[in-house]
Amino acid sequence: MAARILHLSDLHMGRGEDLAPLTAVSELAARLEPELLVATGDMSHRGRAEQLERSAEIVRELGLPLLAVPGNHDIPYTFPARFTRTFEQWEHTYGETEPFYSSDALVVAGLNSVRPWRQQGGALDDDQLAALAARLRAAPEGAYRVVALHHHLAAPPRPARRKQPLDRRDHVLQALAEAGADLVIGGHVHQASVAERREFEALENGGQRALTIVLATVPGIGRPRPHRIGEARGVNFYAVEADALTVATHIWNGNEFAEVGRRTFPRG
Repeated sequence: MAARILHLSDLHMGRGEDLAPLTAVSELAARLEPELLVATGDMSHRGRAEQLERSAEIVRELGLPLLAVPGNHDIPYTFPARFTRTFEQWEHTYGETEPFYSSDALVVAGLNSVRPWRQQGGALDDDQLAALAARLRAAPEGAYRVVALHHHLAAPPRPARRKQPLDRRDHVLQALAEAGADLVIGGHVHQASVAERREFEALENGGQRALTIVLATVPGIGRPRPHRIGEARGVNFYAVEADALTVATHIWNGNEFAEVGRRTFPRG
């Protein structure tokens, strides 16, 4: 069974937004016909109610089932709200911070990697990983298992200032592998990066399924700091077939989204 996912991230609504790429996303979605839209955080720039509500209005206008997880910009920047009402506005606007989607062909589990005391870095605790494992193991037989979070697990080509990969990355990757995850997707760094785990980490159990996890980072839609070099604006499209996953990256060129990269990975 086939499955298709459109993945966007980092709108940074409220910080010099340019809505032209979002109009083009609608046109791209109509052409690609994904069954699910995944948004991996930083939908707002300062976690304000009006910013989150505007971003939610825009992505829901695409008319697709939506799975969204928060980013580090989606929580209050003011004290004490950052610590006392960390996800209150997110939950009011988007719903739970760790949503779940399931069909016969596809399972997508959201993880909340945001921590109020971390300005840029993210983390996952063992309770979150255990709950995720239970969800993935209960997936329909043959379904493709995707994990979505804001923070990246593989470094982008150009190191992003102060944006380190998820805390305890090796531990998290092993836990995701043991839970049966096939694909892990995120944003945060405003650059595209796609790799299999075995491309950057050599393990002794090279024949095990753990090494087939694909890690995909999507560029952001918003560009809150235009002076930064190497921050593309784009989306990823994932096409899952019976025997393979294809990841296509589409970059905004000022007029439209152009496909600039395509990689195919065998399943299993």
